[in-house]
Amino acid sequence: MARTARLDTPRSGSGGGRASAPSRDRFGRFTEWVARAMGTPTFLIILTLFCAAWITWNTLMPDSLRFDDATLGFTALTLMLSLQASYAAPLILLAQNRQDDRDRVQIEQDRQRAERNLADTEYLAREIVALRQALEERNAHIVTREVLRQELKALLAELDGDAADETPS
Repeated sequence: MARTARLDTPRSGSGGGRASAPSRDRFGRFTEWVARAMGTPTFLIILTLFCAAWITWNTLMPDSLRFDDATLGFTALTLMLSLQASYAAPLILLAQNRQDDRDRVQIEQDRQRAERNLADTEYLAREIVALRQALEERNAHIVTREVLRQELKALLAELDGDAADETPS
């Protein structure tokens, strides 16, 4: 079975990028998942609980069990959060770039659809005008009941007038 291209993802640039497309797409989906997950209340709650547990552990436990000293300002926690942030920013930007690419494709499809709709509408408008003109031309040659009645009344009146003129006074 031939593999079809997905319409919701942009094509890769020119060159032999076909072999790396599935892994690039997988990484792109991963970045979108990370960006989506980081923007949720659940992520913020888990991060808050993690930091609270870290600080609580390193404050209340005996010195032998502590691994990050509070007197140094929880240096390891700061480094962990900095590392998380340094990876989060580029992953979010990658996810935004993928969304921008999808938006561009959608905008182009919308523009093409609008052009087709406009062309169809113009065609239909021309057809309606042509039908109206054809009906007007046809109706110009058709004698309606009212026109026939008026013509007959006029002829009858003319005949009555001619008959009155021919009778001797």
